[in-house]
Amino acid sequence: MSTRREFLQQTAGAAAGIAFTSCAMLDHAHAQGAASSENKRRQVVVAGKRVKTIDVHAHCVIPEAMALMGMKTAPQTLVVVQDRLRIMNEQGIDMEALSINPFWYKAERDRAAELIKIQNEKLAEICAANPDRFVALASLALQHPDLAVEQLEHAVKKLGLRGAAIGGSVGDDEFANPKFHPVWAKAQDLGVVLFIHPAGVPALNSRLKGNGVLENVIGNPLDTTIALSHLIFQGTLDKFPGLKLCAAHGGGYLASYADRSDHGCLTFPDRCDPNIKLKKKPTEYLKQIYFDSLIFGGEALRHLAAQVGVNQIVLGTDYPFPWQDKSVDHILKAPTFTDAQRVAMLGGTAAKLLGIK
Repeated sequence: MSTRREFLQQTAGAAAGIAFTSCAMLDHAHAQGAASSENKRRQVVVAGKRVKTIDVHAHCVIPEAMALMGMKTAPQTLVVVQDRLRIMNEQGIDMEALSINPFWYKAERDRAAELIKIQNEKLAEICAANPDRFVALASLALQHPDLAVEQLEHAVKKLGLRGAAIGGSVGDDEFANPKFHPVWAKAQDLGVVLFIHPAGVPALNSRLKGNGVLENVIGNPLDTTIALSHLIFQGTLDKFPGLKLCAAHGGGYLASYADRSDHGCLTFPDRCDPNIKLKKKPTEYLKQIYFDSLIFGGEALRHLAAQVGVNQIVLGTDYPFPWQDKSVDHILKAPTFTDAQRVAMLGGTAAKLLGIK
C-alpha cells in the first residue's frame, strides 16, 4: 500500500485536479459548465435556510513546483476542473480552501524561493478564475524563516491568499523553536490563519511498519499532537496570543486525552522547565485553536466540541483522499448540536477565519 508521499508522486494528477489545469481552461470550463454544475449542486439546508459550506482541508499540487524538486507527476491521471467541481457539488461543498502539503523543507534558499513563488502565484490564479469556489492557503519556506516572513506578507497582501499551510515541524525543529517566532509574529500581525497539516513521525517509522497504514493512521495525528503540545508547553501561544492556528484531523490525539496535559508538570515538576510559566492550564489553550472536523464518528465530533468549543471547529474533507465523502452529513447528523452550531461548523466559522464574505 502506497504512503501519502508516494501517492502524491505517482498519482498527483488525480490528487490535484484543478491545480493541473491552466487558467484559460478553468475559465472555459466555468463558463461552459456553470449552469449545469449549479443545477446539480447539493443545496445544504439547516432549519429551512441555505447554508454556505466551506472545506478548509482540500489538497492540490502544482506540477511545475514539484518538478523543481525532481518529483514526477502522472499526467494520464489528470482530473479536469469539472471533476473537482462535480465532486464538490455532489458532496455539498460550496468552497474549498486549497493547500499543499510541504515537500520542500529541505530545499536550499534559492530553490525554495523559486518553488514557493510558482506555487503561490498558481494558487492565486486558480482562485481568481473561480472566486466563488476556491480560496487558497500559501506555501512557505519555513526552513528559511526570514524568507517565509516575506513570502507570507506577499501572499496575503499582493496575491490575496488567506493564510498559509504548514507541516508539523521542519525536520527536527519544532515550531516552538524561537527561530520561527518572526513567522508567527507576521501571521498574527496579518490576522491570517496557519493550517497545520502533519507529515507523520519518521522517527517511529520502523515501529509503524506492517499492515494498517500505521505511518499515516497513527503517525499523522501524532505529528499534530506533538506540534501543538510543544507550542503550548514552550509558551509560544503565550507569546503570540492572537495567532490563528487550525489543526487538521481534529488536532490529532490532543483533545481526546487533553486532561493528562494538565497533570504532567504537577505530577513531575522536576522534569518541567521552571523558567516557563504558562498563563493558563494547557487544556485552556485548545479553546484558541481551530480544528477541522475530519474525525469520523458523531460522538468523536461531540467530544471534540465539548473539549475545545464548537465555535473552534470547521469543516474538513481531506479531498481528494477518500477518508470521508460525507463530511457535510457528519456534521448534520452528529448528536447534541443546535442548528446554529451546525451552521457555524459547516461554514460560518471558516468564513470568518478565511475572510470569505
